[in-house]
Amino acid sequence: MTRAREQQICCEDTPYYHCISRVVRRAFLCGFDRLTQQNFDHRRQWVVDRLADIDAVFCIDVCAYAIMSNHYHLVLFIDKPAVEALSDLQVIERWRTLYNGPEIIERFLKGDPVSAAHKLLIDEIVEKWRERLADISWYMRTLNQFIACKANAEDKCKGRFWEGRFKSQALLDEQALLTCMAYVELNPIRAKIAQTPESSDYTSIQQRIEETSECESEDTKNNQKEKPPKMALKPFTGDGKDLKEQLPYNFKEYIQLVDWSGRAIRDDKRGAIDDQLPFILHRLGIDEEYWYEAMKPKANRYFSRAIGCQSSLRAYAQKLEIGWIKGVAMCSKLFPA
Repeated sequence: MTRAREQQICCEDTPYYHCISRVVRRAFLCGFDRLTQQNFDHRRQWVVDRLADIDAVFCIDVCAYAIMSNHYHLVLFIDKPAVEALSDLQVIERWRTLYNGPEIIERFLKGDPVSAAHKLLIDEIVEKWRERLADISWYMRTLNQFIACKANAEDKCKGRFWEGRFKSQALLDEQALLTCMAYVELNPIRAKIAQTPESSDYTSIQQRIEETSECESEDTKNNQKEKPPKMALKPFTGDGKDLKEQLPYNFKEYIQLVDWSGRAIRDDKRGAIDDQLPFILHRLGIDEEYWYEAMKPKANRYFSRAIGCQSSLRAYAQKLEIGWIKGVAMCSKLFPA
């Protein structure tokens, strides 16, 4: 049974969500169309640029992303404390960078006197905008609508560009978040359009590696050409910020895990895999065999609306008042601890 998005996305359950949007048949988000001999790779930069724009507006952080030829993946974190800490004026300024406001808001910003009734209306509008700044549905709408309009204008056509509403998965615990982030990062390698994580264009893993390399190079600022602004990815533990603002993993361990998994899922590299299992899998109690299975193509078929350990999934199903949820069997093997 189809459920309302507000029942699928709830910060009380988890602030982490995996979102997927797919284009309609014969439409291209990027890649080469053999039928028309057109290359649409430039559209991937549209997505990255738009993500950078809305990153400064919404209180939603990007943990991982991968932009493919006909779909994209995002792993998002809803920063509820951040949006609650915004003043009314900050909420108005953020929202108006993307959308126009009613006349009464414009008058309020100019300092014109407003009646008590109008003040109540302004407060109501601000609270509605505040909720939207931490709303994944509005986040995805702001992204997808912009890309659809731009693509349709380039194609000189009208109508749907996206297949439908985005799909979302709740990531209920630390193990689920790690599994989903690695799955997203390895999309280009599974699709055989990249050989290594660092060569996987338009992915968060490539952006993180490049940013780390730039920080370590003293001559980068003097030698590099001016590049378009990138979105600020949610940092890992050890990046010098408050632990509440960080992903619960060490970046070096995460890079090693993604690299190890990428070599494991490549048929031509199976014999070259290091026998030493990444430490992070031991620490989180994740089974090696089923981790490899979860990184394979179409592994997402094992899961549905949520991913997590068996107890987390059962609690989530109980809250939704359903007797069964897809993925319990796989998750019990993947996260046996």
